[in-house]
Amino acid sequence: MCGIVGYVGEKPAAPILIDSLKKLEYRGYDSAGICVLNDSLKTYKTTGKIVDLESILPQGIEGTIGIGHTRWATHGKPNTVNSHPHLSRDIAVVHNGIIENYLELKENLIGDGYIFKSETDTEVIAHLLHSHLYGGSDGQSKKCDLITAVQKTLRMLEGSYAIAVLCGSEPGLMIIARKDSPLVVGIGDGEIFAASDVTSFLQHTRNVVFVDDNEVALIRNGSVEFFDADGNPVTKETTKIEWDIEAAEKAGYEHFMLKEIHEQASSVHDTFAGKISEMEGTVILDELNISDEQIRHMSRIEIIACGTSWNAGLVGKYLFEQLAGIHTDVDTGSEFRYGYPVVCGEVLTIAITQSGETADTLAAVRGARSYGCQAIAITNVVGSTITREIDSVLYTRAGPEIGVAATKSFTTQLITLYMLALKFARIRGKMSAEDSKNLLVALKKIPADIQKILNNKAVIQECARQFADAEDYFFIGRHLNYPIALEGALKLKEISYIHAEGYAAGELKHGPLALLTDKTPVVAIATKGHTYDKMLSNIKEVKARDAIVIAVANKDDTEIEKYVDVVLRIPRTHELLSPILSSVVLQLLAYYTALERGCSIDKPRNLAKSVTVE
Repeated sequence: MCGIVGYVGEKPAAPILIDSLKKLEYRGYDSAGICVLNDSLKTYKTTGKIVDLESILPQGIEGTIGIGHTRWATHGKPNTVNSHPHLSRDIAVVHNGIIENYLELKENLIGDGYIFKSETDTEVIAHLLHSHLYGGSDGQSKKCDLITAVQKTLRMLEGSYAIAVLCGSEPGLMIIARKDSPLVVGIGDGEIFAASDVTSFLQHTRNVVFVDDNEVALIRNGSVEFFDADGNPVTKETTKIEWDIEAAEKAGYEHFMLKEIHEQASSVHDTFAGKISEMEGTVILDELNISDEQIRHMSRIEIIACGTSWNAGLVGKYLFEQLAGIHTDVDTGSEFRYGYPVVCGEVLTIAITQSGETADTLAAVRGARSYGCQAIAITNVVGSTITREIDSVLYTRAGPEIGVAATKSFTTQLITLYMLALKFARIRGKMSAEDSKNLLVALKKIPADIQKILNNKAVIQECARQFADAEDYFFIGRHLNYPIALEGALKLKEISYIHAEGYAAGELKHGPLALLTDKTPVVAIATKGHTYDKMLSNIKEVKARDAIVIAVANKDDTEIEKYVDVVLRIPRTHELLSPILSSVVLQLLAYYTALERGCSIDKPRNLAKSVTVE
């Protein structure tokens, strides 16, 4: 995800900004830039690494106030024009987050005479600030002060943001604000720092103030003032950070994987932000270059993916068939490319790849396109190879994922598939507006439901500790929970090195029952739904072989306790959405099991984050 830094003090700002940005490199980025204010705004930005930005900076940049940014592209390609800071005359802005209503705001600003240079949502913020400060694109004199312009602008924004603002006519002032994106202030000796996290300035000061949602801060040399959304002063507490640099990069979490599990409440929200209307029961995916007529006449969907993405694709199969009435097949990229696929122009190919660089998936989708198939890519990385080869790209907006074992990239892939299946269902007349509304209302609550699971993770940790010495694990589920059983087994084997297998629960009697003993934990995903009674029967079969059963069940389910040894709870949600919540539980189970066993969690043996070779 994007990283923001800011400095107000007595030292040259440019070297401090560059050094601070380097401390945020772990967040992932595709471009970087800084803006330093002296007599005027001096802005430097480029694609590539921070060392590339360093190489274009002139010697001795004057100015003791400045802002900087590392960009993880969400709107627009990763190029120099789209990189931050963004300017509107004498105003410079850096931004982390997503402005959901930026297209509407952009149209209005263009009508007022503002010229846009980038494809980003952030440039809207810069022009809005200028418009409020000077009364329009032709304004020459101020109509209000900078903080008033910021407050007026923030009231117009829908979505998430952490911003830092400079204005050429107010050389000693920086203004920052946040909503749903992290922002922290560092209090030094005669100098103030602002950043997305403490890592960037920890070498300068350990005294920090965490900015809360809907707060604005005015930073001047040696001082900072905080205000709420209505402009009322806010008294803030200063916290002393005791973490070391490595821990700070993980925001205090022991491992990147745990940090990324916790980020899912926000990453899931970012994935559907601005794309669903629960009031109308509609999904807006303007990125699709497929007509409604083509969607209505689609004969089949071919999903191509590898590893965790394949498990997400299998969830997609159930969704497209149940909601949209489209026969769907799921193939691993490595097998599809060497088979003899029966595909044609009415077959839609969906390629799912976190990195956008998975070699087998790329080769497979190229093959499918050679048959004249329409293609959609679901990926997390703007500018990756697959985005340059496929016209319709849906970005998951998960932000960079450092841990090798996929967590937030999986759940955001699921969210994208839900949205796509819903859109297809409505276009094909397979789903009523009322049913779609109900599902979207529940979908919008998923981030809060994820947070409830995270708040109760101690129960999952205790379960992991209890069975960490097991040599084998089995995961079972039915219908949409079958792919989640596969994913749960994959997570456990990836990072704990325990042999784990996922099965469709109805297949136990076809062989796997022979492997069960009283030392074998079986994780049964038994959330309420149309297969619940069947799952109870499968659980009884397992218990009859003396195996240990760990159930993932709804919070209000009292029946399940009669048949299992341990129950891990999820909030009650729409039946179709429960797999998202179950997957978070299983990620935590895998994480705490690996932690108990002393395994290398972020970098498990023999594995790589992105498989870019065959």
